[in-house]
Amino acid sequence: MTQTLPVLYSFRRCPYAIRARLALAHAGLACELREINLRNKPQALLDASPKGTVPVLVLEDGRVIEQSLDIMLHALRTSDPDGWLAPTQGSLQDMLALIERNDGFFKQALDRCKYPERHSAEEVNQAQADALTWLAGLDDQLEATGYLFGQNPSLADMALRPFVRQYARIDEAQWNEQPWPHLQAWLQRWIDSALFAEAMETYPGWVPGTRGAVFGADGVGSD
Repeated sequence: MTQTLPVLYSFRRCPYAIRARLALAHAGLACELREINLRNKPQALLDASPKGTVPVLVLEDGRVIEQSLDIMLHALRTSDPDGWLAPTQGSLQDMLALIERNDGFFKQALDRCKYPERHSAEEVNQAQADALTWLAGLDDQLEATGYLFGQNPSLADMALRPFVRQYARIDEAQWNEQPWPHLQAWLQRWIDSALFAEAMETYPGWVPGTRGAVFGADGVGSD
C-alpha cells in the first residue's frame, strides 16, 4: 500500500505527543495518525523507531523524526501562520532553553508529583517544591503580556502547556487555589481553544494493516 501522508505514531495521554499534534494541526500539515497502546507497541512503530516511545513522525520519503520538539520544528518550518518561531520578545534560542528546562527539571518533578508511590517521601517533597518554584516562575514570566515570549502564542507556550495541564490535573482544587492568576488564565485560554480541541480529539486504537485517521489537514489558529 502506497503511503501518501506522513505517519504520526501518537498516544493522547502523552504530553510530548500532544505538543507534536498541536504543531501539526496549527501548521495544517496532514498526517495519518496512528494512536497506539504503549503496553502493546506495534511492530511498525518499533521498526521506525526502536526507542518505542511517542511521538514518532515518519515522512513520505521514509525519514523518521523521533523527538516531539523536532516534530514541532519540522511542522512550523513548513507552515507557521501565527509566527510561533518568531516571538515578539526573545529569540528561538531563548524559547529552546526554556523548553529544555521544562523537559528536564519540571518533567522530573511532574512525574514524581503524579506518581508519589514510586518515589521516597524525600524525593516527592523535593519534587513538589521544585514544581511550585517552576510554575511560580512561569506565572511571573506571563504577567506582562499573558504569553511567555511577547504578545502572542509561541513555540514555548505550546511546548509547555501540555505539561502544565498535567500538573493542574493532579489536584484541580489545589491548582485553582494557587496564587498564579496569569498561569491559570494562560492554561485556560488554551483549553478553551479550537486548537486544543483538535489536538486532544480521541481516536480509536490503530489496528496494524489498516489506515489511521487523517489528522491536521485544516490548520487551526492558536491562543
